[in-house]
Amino acid sequence: MSVELRGGSSRVGRRTRRPGGDQVSVIPSDARARTMRTAIAVANDYVTLTKPRIISLLLLTCVATMFVADPSGPPLSVILWTMLGGYLAAGGAGAINHYIEREPDARMERTASRPLASGRIEPRRGLLFGSALGIVAVAQLAITVNALTAALAAAGLLGYVFVYTLWLKPRTPQNIVLGGAAGAMPPLVGWAAATGDLSAQALWPFAIVFFWTPPHFWALSLLISDDYARTGVPMLPVVRGETTTRHQIVAYALLLVAVTIGPVLTGLFGLGYLIAALALGAGFVGLSLVLLARPSRQAARRMYLSSLAYLALLFCAMALDRAL
Repeated sequence: MSVELRGGSSRVGRRTRRPGGDQVSVIPSDARARTMRTAIAVANDYVTLTKPRIISLLLLTCVATMFVADPSGPPLSVILWTMLGGYLAAGGAGAINHYIEREPDARMERTASRPLASGRIEPRRGLLFGSALGIVAVAQLAITVNALTAALAAAGLLGYVFVYTLWLKPRTPQNIVLGGAAGAMPPLVGWAAATGDLSAQALWPFAIVFFWTPPHFWALSLLISDDYARTGVPMLPVVRGETTTRHQIVAYALLLVAVTIGPVLTGLFGLGYLIAALALGAGFVGLSLVLLARPSRQAARRMYLSSLAYLALLFCAMALDRAL
């Protein structure tokens, strides 16, 4: 009797003989290598569904807020469990977003290569993957951290999927303003994980992310407004024009700086944070004014990328101010 293990190679594998005399065809090394590369590519596609680059910034705001809420530092186990649950919840929301937007994504140059849009992963599997991540995240956070943290993570996931993606995004150019609450949930998750409850002071980190989101996202939308117009998504540059969008970026940048000063007035942060907030805010507003005065793709890209650094540095300044 002969048993063959095929690896998709045109070459015949090396044959070995079992003690009983049966012959077995061994998968050639090049076929094994191709199988391994395929498995890695599939795994990478599933990781891509979770939008890891976006999640890294969300997790930073979550963990930094944990140290704001508890300056002595939460236990390492709580931090790690919260990061895991936060990644799973945000990743589940991202995967479901990929599923919902797979058809318009396929028509946009920026997103056409996404796993669901390109057909590398079946839509049903992407939806099941995202749903499973969300369920596991809520259960894990409830068991390893606390129920409030789990509820807030679930609220963020459901808000992103149902309020922003399904309801607001296809209907109004203010989608990112109203839907920004979902992206601002990680600081509340971090606060609840560190303390077990929420106080009025917890609203400051939430508000900062909330008001940061519009200028950040509108800078990106200026870069890809043609894609949004092609797919019928009513983003601000498409509906109101790029000049209005640039004015709105400046207005929200100024509003954001005012919000970042608020927690100093309530006693949450001190002088060190105030200096950092004013310095970072001046740079952020300055870039928005440059974008308004000398509009270009380069200025929009600089505004978009700098907004990422701005939020990361601001939250680091929050945690350091409280720790010191």
